Amino acid sequence: MAYSRGRCLLQDWLDRRELTQTEFAIRSGWSKRMVSHFCNRTRMMSVEAMYTASLILGCTMEELYEWVPD
Repeated sequence: MAYSRGRCLLQDWLDRRELTQTEFAIRSGWSKRMVSHFCNRTRMMSVEAMYTASLILGCTMEELYEWVPD
């Protein structure tokens, strides 16, 4: 069975880790605008972005999105 990325959970992880989008942007090297796009679900994270986020947040890449069957 194949799966697709559903809802981005980045903001949920930031809330759990008590990080603001600005703090996360500084740590990740991304612009605040890009982080906002991810959190507001207007853009999907690339695999590289998911990997970076997972290292910063201490989660797996898979935990950054809800996964839905195709």
